[in-house]
Parts: sequence; C-alpha cells; structure tokens
Amino acid sequence: MSEEIKSVIDNLNSTFEDFKSENSKRLDEVEKKGSASAELESKVDAMADDITKMAEQKQQIELTKKALEEAEVKLDNLETVLARPETGLNTKEVGVQMKAFSNMLRKGEKELDEMERKALYESDDTLGGYYAPEEYVADLIKGVTEISPLRSIARVRTTSNRGIEIPKRTGQFAATFVNETATRSETTGYQTGLMQIDAHELYALVDISQALLEDSAFDLESEMSTEFGEQFAKREGTAFISGNGVGQPQGITFAGAGVASVNSGSGTVLTANGLLDLMYSIKSDYMTNANFVMNRSSLAAVLKLEDTEGQKIFVQGMSYVGAAPSTILGKPYILAEDMPDVGSGTKPVAYGDFSRAYTIVDRVNLSVMRDPYSVATAGNIRYIARRRVGGAVVLAEAIALQNISA
Repeated sequence: MSEEIKSVIDNLNSTFEDFKSENSKRLDEVEKKGSASAELESKVDAMADDITKMAEQKQQIELTKKALEEAEVKLDNLETVLARPETGLNTKEVGVQMKAFSNMLRKGEKELDEMERKALYESDDTLGGYYAPEEYVADLIKGVTEISPLRSIARVRTTSNRGIEIPKRTGQFAATFVNETATRSETTGYQTGLMQIDAHELYALVDISQALLEDSAFDLESEMSTEFGEQFAKREGTAFISGNGVGQPQGITFAGAGVASVNSGSGTVLTANGLLDLMYSIKSDYMTNANFVMNRSSLAAVLKLEDTEGQKIFVQGMSYVGAAPSTILGKPYILAEDMPDVGSGTKPVAYGDFSRAYTIVDRVNLSVMRDPYSVATAGNIRYIARRRVGGAVVLAEAIALQNISA
C-alpha cells in the first residue's frame, strides 16, 4: 500500500512540475497579449485535470489504508471481547455465525439447520431479515469509508439506539472584573441544551444471479459487501454535503445548518484572496486541524491560482511515507465530489475543523433480507440491506463556506 501511494505521489510531483512550467507560459502570454492561445489553454486545462485525477486516486488509496487499519482495530477489539469468559461466546461461535449468515444468503432461511438459526439474530424491524455478524459489518463500514471522504475528517459515533443526544452550549458566561471586597453577583449568559442526531434509515438493493449463487467459488459475502458499501457511501456522501436533515442527515451546505459563508471576491470564479478570507474567517482555535473540502473541478481551478507574489497557493506533497500532504495555502484538503461546482452563487469550498463541526452517527446493526421472488423471472435473487446513519452540523462556527460572489 505504501509503495502504491509513493508511485502515485511521484507521478503527481512530475506532472505538477510540468503543469507549473506550462501555466507560467500561459500567464506570460496573458500578461503580454491579454490572452493565451487556445492550444496552450487546452494543454494547461488537460494537465490540471490529470493532476486532480491523480490527487483523487491518492486520496482513495490513503482512505482505504486508514479504513483497513480501523477495521483491524475493531476486529481485534471484538476478538478480545469474545475471548472473555463472561461473554458466553468464542471465536469458534463467531465462525458459526458467519457460516450461518453465508448459508442464509445463498440458500435462504428455510434451508438453515437449527444450530444455524440459533447463531443468527432476527432483525427487529417489520421487514424481517437477519442482522449481519459484526465482522461483516466492520468490513462493510470499511468500504463505505473509502468512498465517503467526509467520514475521514468528521467525528463518527456509533450507537445501538435510533440516534444520540449530545450536549450543546448555546450561551457563554459573561465574565466581569470586580474589586477585591465587592459583592460577586451571578454572571449570566451561560446556557446548555441537548442536540438530537437521529440515525435515518438507508437501504440498498443488490441482485445476484442464481447461477452465481450455485457456484461455491463465488465470494458472495465480499461481492455484496462491496456493492452495499458503494451504494450506502454514495448516498450518505451526498447527504453529508447537501442533506436537509428531514429523513436524512443534515449537510454542511444546507442553509439551515447555520454555516457562515465568505464571498470569493468574484461573481464567477474562485480567487486566492477569497480563499484567504475564508481561512481567516474562522477562529484560530479551529485552524490547527482545519481542512479544505471541494470537488475535482474546484481543485483544478485552485491549481491555477497564485498569491500576490506569483507563488502557487497549491503545494504538492512529498513522495516518501509520512511526508507532509499536498496543501492549499498550507492546509490539507479532501476531495468530495458532491460539493457544488464553481458558479455564480454556489458554495464550492468548505474550510474548517470538521472533527468539531460535524458528527456522524452509525447505528451498529445491519439488517439483510433475502428476497427470492421479486426478480425470480430474471434468474436473480434480490438482497435488501438496511442500516441507519445520521449526521449534523453540531458547531457551525468551526467551519465556513466560500460563496462565489463579488
């Protein structure tokens, strides 16, 4: 994995150096002639697109590596718990659960023997189905994390309930000076409350051919985990960005989330000064762990921006493992394709400490139902997976949005 990252970064470095050279030629032509040749503009745009694709590939590899590490920790913790005598379970019984789950997926619940039925937990929802074993859920969440990038920088909480309540400060103490012998009256203004983040239902459908199910070499569990993970991740990724909070997570760009916006200084494009204003619009407490969030097309636009001294505001990271990442104005970024494109009145860039601003809630249970009837005429078996996920902005002042406006 580390060698793969190194190879991608080496290619990025090489392409970026070529891009800087060609973009300098473009800027020289613009300064001398008022505009660059169409051929040079096209070449620079193509190189910028190549760089953003490689940056996205690098992010994907890094997210996969991180998700794998987190999944390994979860499984290690699970094995530790299962090894305790008081749990009444052991790794052999967990293996029985996975085998029973696999047989249920391939053959249906009617074909399960008594021991396998006991090993599985029936879903408590009205649609029926069975809860997937914990190691299967851990693997699926790993897949979700690879595709849903906001998870890598937000705070993620798990619950067995339908949601969580978290304390929220709605006012502060009004501190005051007082003479040594004067009466200390009670200060006012400090208020707290509870914020509810519900875990909303999310479902995904996967159709598998009966012929594949009859092939014992076909890795059904892995195939379904990949498919479910991709569907869940794409849908929740959209909601984390633009969801309205009604029956779905609340997104960071949703107007009701209360996130402030800062104008770019142009009604049509991103500007270096606008991004600087965005950075310094949040309190210094939130800048230590701050990230930029944008999509690929916005990153391509940022690649061309320079400061007042003619220096690129994008700095390519080094290739060795553990080196500093690529940065924009000295801060790291992640690519989230659900962020809006640059355009008049849009908010294509977010910046701030998302670990304090945004909380994601995962309900730990995953319910899977096998439907042998709906697509039987096509020779397929349908699987319906249901899980619950929530998300909301919990500290709006920790992030801000760039608004494309003069």
